[in-house]
Parts: sequence; C-alpha cells; structure tokens
Amino acid sequence: MTTRVLLLAGGLGTRLRPLTDRLPKPLIPIAGRPLLDYWLDRFRAAGLEEIRINNHHLPELIREYIEEVNRGGEFRITEAYEPELLGSAGTVTANRDLADGASAVVIVYADNLSDVDLGALIDYHRGHGDALTMMLFRTDYPEKCGIASMDAEGRVLRFEEKPKQPESDLANAGVYVATPGAYREMADIGGFDIGFDVLPRFVGRMRGWVWNGYHRDIGTMVSLEAARDEVRDGFGAGSA
Repeated sequence: MTTRVLLLAGGLGTRLRPLTDRLPKPLIPIAGRPLLDYWLDRFRAAGLEEIRINNHHLPELIREYIEEVNRGGEFRITEAYEPELLGSAGTVTANRDLADGASAVVIVYADNLSDVDLGALIDYHRGHGDALTMMLFRTDYPEKCGIASMDAEGRVLRFEEKPKQPESDLANAGVYVATPGAYREMADIGGFDIGFDVLPRFVGRMRGWVWNGYHRDIGTMVSLEAARDEVRDGFGAGSA
C-alpha cells in the first residue's frame, strides 16, 4: 500500500490581489519557481508520488501545471475540480476514496512554504499508533492561529482556533497525516473547515509533531515578499 497526498490548493487568495487576479495562489512565483514546486520538492524527498490537488480558481492554469508535471513521469497527480469551494474539510469529504488501498493520507495546505521533512513526520505518525498527526510550529501570534496543547507524549489534549487566551505557542501548520480510518472519519463528519469542524473531534487521539525548521504562510503581500527574500537567502530562520 502507498501513502497518498491531498494538496489543498483551491483558494481564491484574495489577500494577494491583484497577483491572484491572473494567477492562482499556488502558482505565484517565489525566487522564479511556483509555490507548488516547493511542495513537490518535499514530496520527492519523502518518496510521495500519488497526489490529488483540488482546483477552483483559474482552474485551467492549475491543469496545465498538473499536465506538465505528469509528463515528467515522477509524480501521478490527479485533479479534484470544485465548481464551488467546499472548504478544507469539504474537500476531504469529496475525496473520501483517497483512503482506499492507502497506508496513510497526508493532507497539505498548499499556501504555505516549508522545508518540512515529510518522511520524518510520516515515520513519527506510524510509530505512535494514534489516528491522526498534526504538524505544529511555534508562532509569535498564537491568537491568529489554531493552537494545540500537548502532554509529555505529544498527544493533543486541547485544540482551539484563534483563541483569545492561548495556552501555548504551538500552531497548526496545515499538514496532517491520517490513518485510512481517520481520513474516512474526517470525510464523514461533513464539515467545512478542518480546524474548526474536524480537529476538535480528534482531541485525545491525535499527536502533535513540532517542526522547528522553516514554515511560512504565504497569505499576504508582506509575507510573500519576506518569503522571496528568505528563499534567495536559502530559507531563512523566520517563520510566520
């Protein structure tokens, strides 16, 4: 059995207008390469080849990208077109079949730039036996993020989106590894947003995995320009 990837890439990227009026956010260039290229680097390093990308905004451009990558023969990328955005949890629901015959499913928000070692994350997930693993990073702005509190074994005891009084600085990084059963459970919840609708259901039976390397949300022009500088400098230490 294989590990599959669901790459969430369908958002409108409204905070990056006017760039996203003509380019989908995942194709915005950073140091001369589209953001999706950097995720393919991460998948390649982890030996992940089967990828499904959800698609909505300026879909033909994403399709052209998928076709070009598939011609290289290294990845097998399929598209999940959404005429109307389903939300992160809704996309899992619409792609429930990804768990069929898989050993695990990795869910990735494409609008982050990261040098995460996905192979190490997957190995950690396989070693602890719980249903779900959530990648975490340390943030200076916990009130703007989904925040997790863990016990000494890394089990998530509390999770809250954008808490008014954060209990920790460990933020949801938008990368998850799910067992096939957990992925199907996520799909069957029928929610809209993973952070709000799904993750609270897994408190007590999911682990957090902290990445201390580079991780940045490419959500604003300020963050995008910072990422471009950091990539030119070799992925700097700062993260959003």
